[in-house]
Parts: sequence; C-alpha cells; structure tokens
Amino acid sequence: MGENRKEYYIDLPSHQISRNGEFSPWTFKIEASEEDMIRLREYFDLEHEADVDSFYRAHVPYIQYHYDRPNDHYDQNLQKVYELIYELGDSETKQFIESTGVLKENPINDET
Repeated sequence: MGENRKEYYIDLPSHQISRNGEFSPWTFKIEASEEDMIRLREYFDLEHEADVDSFYRAHVPYIQYHYDRPNDHYDQNLQKVYELIYELGDSETKQFIESTGVLKENPINDET
C-alpha cells in the first residue's frame, strides 16, 4: 500500500479507531491514509446519527416498521463502512468480510 498509509485497528461495535492493537479491542486491521480515516470517521458519525433517529422512531407506535427511513439509512451507511474497511483491510480482514456475505455485488455509491 502507499507510503502515506498507516496501520489502524478498528472496533466496529464501538466505532473505536486505534493506532495500537495491543491496548484496545479491535475487529479489523486496515492500512489507510488520513483521507481514508476522515471518510471512515464521517461514516461512523452518520451511522450514529441514523442510530439515534431509529431510536426515536422506535418510540412512535403509529409509524410502521417497513416505513423506517432512519433504519434504512443506518443499514446503507453500515454497508459503506464494511465496503471501506474491506477496501483498506489486510488479507485476514478481507477474508472475514467475504465470509460473512455482508458485501453486496453492487457497492453503494459514496453519495449521501
């Protein structure tokens, strides 16, 4: 990978990004540029916003679940997160993500 890339450890459930894999839990290991990390952090922020919106929607009983746009946004953003982690991941990360089947055949565009 490029010279300006650094190794990062990502814990997807907590959205934690670390430069050292020994002192915090991590799920995926990636090599990323600063621009890649900015994009990943933006995805994490969008995911958090969609999660909060879904929480509020869940407390409104007259809105049917299949009209749950915040949940759809959360799912779409999570797809983007997995695509980016796959793109930047080491071979073990890529193999794991492939084994889950979480990546769709037609990746989601970066247009939010």
